[in-house]
Amino acid sequence: MSASDTPAPRHILVAVAWPYANGLSHLGHIAGAYLPADIFARYHRISGNRVLMVSGTDAHGTPITVKAEQDGVEPAEIVNRFNPRFHEQWERLGISFDLFTTTMTDNHREVTWELFRALHANGYIDTKTTEQFFDPEANRFLPDRYVEGTCPNCGSPDARGDQCDNCGKTLDPIDLIDPRSKLTGATPEPRETEHYFILLPKLQDDLLTWLESREGWRGHVINWALGFVREGLIDRAITRDLAWGIPIPPELDISTEKSEKRIYVWFEAVIGYLSASKEWAQRSGDPDAWKAWWLDPAAESYYFVGKDNIPFHAVFWPSYLLGSATADSPPLNLPTNVPANQYVTFRGAKASKSRGVGKSLLDYLDDYQPDELRYALATILPEYNDTDLTEDELVRRINGELVAAWGNLVNRVLAMTRKNFDGVVPEPGELDDRDLAILATVDDNLAAEAQLLEQVELRAALKQALDATQEVNAYLNATEPWQTAKTDLARTGTTLWTALQAISGCNLAFAPFTPFAAATVSGWLGHGEDLHATGWQRREVSAGTTLGEPTPLFRKVELPEDDVEA
Repeated sequence: MSASDTPAPRHILVAVAWPYANGLSHLGHIAGAYLPADIFARYHRISGNRVLMVSGTDAHGTPITVKAEQDGVEPAEIVNRFNPRFHEQWERLGISFDLFTTTMTDNHREVTWELFRALHANGYIDTKTTEQFFDPEANRFLPDRYVEGTCPNCGSPDARGDQCDNCGKTLDPIDLIDPRSKLTGATPEPRETEHYFILLPKLQDDLLTWLESREGWRGHVINWALGFVREGLIDRAITRDLAWGIPIPPELDISTEKSEKRIYVWFEAVIGYLSASKEWAQRSGDPDAWKAWWLDPAAESYYFVGKDNIPFHAVFWPSYLLGSATADSPPLNLPTNVPANQYVTFRGAKASKSRGVGKSLLDYLDDYQPDELRYALATILPEYNDTDLTEDELVRRINGELVAAWGNLVNRVLAMTRKNFDGVVPEPGELDDRDLAILATVDDNLAAEAQLLEQVELRAALKQALDATQEVNAYLNATEPWQTAKTDLARTGTTLWTALQAISGCNLAFAPFTPFAAATVSGWLGHGEDLHATGWQRREVSAGTTLGEPTPLFRKVELPEDDVEA
């Protein structure tokens, strides 16, 4: 292919859910959003596309204020406590953000105000008097997560005021049956208060038309979004009686001496994808660079979230984008896809930071290598159904597949090459049908994997990598280079040359999933450790190349003594 025939790089925005700073991430978060996003981003970077992967610490959610009150500190202290730990866990697991920021920045406030003002100017935001729960014992209004009660939809007794974890229904605290204050346990009283609302019914027709045109979305995502919109949207409050959060734009502020108002976190947090993109551009030295991902109609955007975030990313955020265009501000790109995952459960219970279900990621990284954990989680990503996770299953996947199939393949081929050819890639003779067939198989699997990665079918994509590896192992078992080395060294050289080419392809196939090992193997093969923009095709391992000295890529793991199940 000539340079003129090479497709232009695509601009791919990878937008990843913003974690609350009320606790460390658990494996449910990682398998639900962060690992899938990173796999997808790494594939596109290798393919030569221009990826912008952003997220950050959600500083203004009521879980932070709840945690702050429990600890007797200011909310900002909670954010500053957890934000460095988030950076640590991303670095250790290899989650490759271009920017991981927070919603406490001046930039995020300004971008939030821009959208608030645009929606207000376009007639999609207005004030209303409404009822909100008030705790008479604490003498204060209660934000949604300060109220718990029985879900009116499914009957779960532990629904929160914003959403029921059991059925996923978005809620208003007023709708809860037998509500109780998390502050005092008292029964809260409804009292009148004035707030800004986004007038979603005005945007319903345009939103429905857009949703009905979506292709390639997961069934549970598009069906939920369409059903939610077709039921009829309602006006939703976008401010709350709080002292912590982003203020309302000064010229529109409706705070009073008795009731300080802040922009509601569900409204402003999703704006973080845009504000983070702008912050990244400013840091890069080109303040307009964000526009390539947000204003170019050819750019693509993928939002990696859990299923409890479907309403915010498939309905509410697109509504803001549809309603915020002005004569001076062209429309921002709507999501290309929202590949929301289902839940990871631990012995049947949904993983939850706020409810203390599931060990933290950093706990697991003390027991497992990052690639081992990435691989095992990638095999059970909850793409279409909730996945129940046990640590026994993690260990089985690591030992039985990653170590036995891929790690052993790399080490035995490189070891045989060192033993028989002093670690130098041999010159091959004429390839026979078996040699040609295994290379064709690896190349076909790479092509199939690429198609699956494009469709965000990550579990199936990983299976292509594992299947190719098992085929290469079968090829070695059939050709027996350890036997032919005794009688026909030339034939052995051809077999090992072929196996090294196949390993190069398999290494590429595993690279988005196990990036640390992929960099190591690439270095051993003489390709250097940076796989970015090398292209999604097998790279030849040239005859005469001196291979690196292999060490075990992975280690066989045992279930930690202090943990029977996750």
